[in-house]
Amino acid sequence: MNGLTATLIVLVIVLIIVAAVAVILGLRAKRAAPKPESRATDPFHTGDQDSLRGDPRALKAGDIVEVRGLTYTVRGTLRLSEGGWSWAEHLLDDAKGTQVWLAVEEDPDLILSLWTPVADAGEPGPKTIDFAGRTYHSEESGTAQFRSEATTGLAEQGTVRYHDYQASDGSKLGFEAYGDADWEASTGEELSRYDVLIYPTAD
Repeated sequence: MNGLTATLIVLVIVLIIVAAVAVILGLRAKRAAPKPESRATDPFHTGDQDSLRGDPRALKAGDIVEVRGLTYTVRGTLRLSEGGWSWAEHLLDDAKGTQVWLAVEEDPDLILSLWTPVADAGEPGPKTIDFAGRTYHSEESGTAQFRSEATTGLAEQGTVRYHDYQASDGSKLGFEAYGDADWEASTGEELSRYDVLIYPTAD
C-alpha cells in the first residue's frame, strides 16, 4: 500500500512537471510568433493622395503647383504659429506674374485654401463686411508669429495680426497686417485635395 501511494505521488509530480514544461514552451512560442500589424487607419488619411498628387505639407520654394489646372511656382513660404497651432502660407505665381497664396493647415484633417489679394475691402473690425456682392461674417482673429523662407517680400521673422471672415456660401475674406504695416485683404476659397497637384523639385 505504501509502495502504491509512493508511486502515485511520483506520478502526480511527473504530470505536474510535464504540464509546467508544456505551459512554458507554449508561452515562448506565442512570444516568438510574429505579431500582426495594426490595420487601424484614419478614414481621412491622405497618404494615397499624397503619393499620387504630392504632399502639400512638404511644399517648398521652386516646387510646381497646379491648382484647378492653372500652373504656379512656389516663390516663398511663411511658417506661422499661434499657441500650439501652426500652419503655412505659400506664395505662388504664374507665368503672367499673377500671385496667390496657398494656405496649408491641419485641424486635424488637411485643409487647403487659396487666397487672392484684393483692394478696397476696407478694414477688419465690424461683425459683418459687405464686399463684392457678399456679406461676410467675422470668424476669428488673433496675432501669430511668422518665419519667412525664400521670396515672400516680408522680413525673415516677425508678427502678423489677422482677422478672418466668411460668407454663407463658404467664401472667405481675410485681413493681415505684418508688423506695423497696414491691413491687406484677400478673398479665399477652400480647395478639395483633388484640386491641387504638386511637382516637387529635387532637393
